[in-house]
Amino acid sequence: MWCQRLAWLLQGCQGSPGHRWPRLPRAPRPILAVPARCHPAAPASPPCAWQLHQDHLELSYGSTVMRLDFVWLRDHCRSASCYNAKTSQRSLDTASVDLAIQPRAVRVDGSTLFLTWPDGHVTRYGLEWLAKNSYEGQKQQVVHPRILWNAEIYQQAQVPSIDCQRFLQTDEGLKEFLQSFLLYGIAFVENVTPTKEHTEIVAKRISIIRETIYGRMWYFTSDFSRGDTAYTKLALDRHTDTTYFQEPCGIQVFHCLKHEGTGGRTLLVDGFHAAEQVRLQAPEHFELLAKVPLRHEYVEKVGGCHNHMIGVGPLLNVYPWNNELYLIRYNNYDRAVINTVPHPVVRRWYHAHRALTAELRRPRNELWVKLKPGKVGPGAASSGVGFGAGRKKGRVLCGCALPYPAVFLVLGAPALTAVTSACALCCPTAKSAPG
Repeated sequence: MWCQRLAWLLQGCQGSPGHRWPRLPRAPRPILAVPARCHPAAPASPPCAWQLHQDHLELSYGSTVMRLDFVWLRDHCRSASCYNAKTSQRSLDTASVDLAIQPRAVRVDGSTLFLTWPDGHVTRYGLEWLAKNSYEGQKQQVVHPRILWNAEIYQQAQVPSIDCQRFLQTDEGLKEFLQSFLLYGIAFVENVTPTKEHTEIVAKRISIIRETIYGRMWYFTSDFSRGDTAYTKLALDRHTDTTYFQEPCGIQVFHCLKHEGTGGRTLLVDGFHAAEQVRLQAPEHFELLAKVPLRHEYVEKVGGCHNHMIGVGPLLNVYPWNNELYLIRYNNYDRAVINTVPHPVVRRWYHAHRALTAELRRPRNELWVKLKPGKVGPGAASSGVGFGAGRKKGRVLCGCALPYPAVFLVLGAPALTAVTSACALCCPTAKSAPG
């Protein structure tokens, strides 16, 4: 849901000096075979040529060379009989398409590709649409533009916080908040009343609240009322939460309602930034962490709470078509027995894990925030902020979870809210919420 709200921001997102965008592997450029016959499009369009093959159309448009399977071209037809534009859903029965289908005629008119099929049906595609939605086009695109940061980069950016009323009552306030969150994974809402009810109002402004084993809205302190280290006075190292869910929570809302003791500092680290450093310095480590599946589990036997949750997935999760990192499962507390990795790979995995951990623990990457009444709470980078916490005593917190991608929303009572996305291990160093 929140991704839909952010969609209208994407066109205006630009990188800023000193900030590194996610590095994507440069895909080898497909080479268009010398055609026996080439068909140029209108002069006003970008250079375009196409050639028919036995099972696909090879289309060169601008700098993109696409190989478009005939079944794919028939299946994705956007005509009124094949696609419901009102619901944005396919009407065509994909299983009814002949797997040996070939177009009877093909032509390009201006910026539009026309295909006539054996039954006389005509499919029309805009060349720009094809360039964007083909595999070759997607391979060149970044799904989620973001700014990778360490403590210095984030502090120099001076990302403004948003007043609660402006955030709740105006589209502009919501837009500013989401824009900060989209780029940095950290955004702040100030002057939030320190109650669970007001925390819920803020959370629902962002997305739907997700029910978890902690309930709809959770409320906790260091009383060990649940079987999790977060409910103790112990310090917590960098981690991302709910790694034991098959689909980790995308957004966590965290509001410090009360703090009368000492300690309780929260550490935020951009896990995407750390992972990118590993990719640059030791690509073989990055590749291994993105391929080896691990089990994470949560075992709870406290009072009336009996839960055993298991989630499986690699530590780094990437989109396979462009190798873009989108999710991190980094939690040394909840990682289960490593029994999914063969012997020749085990030691290599530990070396890769050590490389990422060393990067996450570099002091220059650590953003420490003290959550207390009157102080703005921290946020974490979109889908990549990890959390940590120092020893905590006398803190009372509440919050909730929102759907993927992961975000961590921190409200520093009584006047503030911070949002951070923890979808892909952004690497906060201390655990401040259950999970």
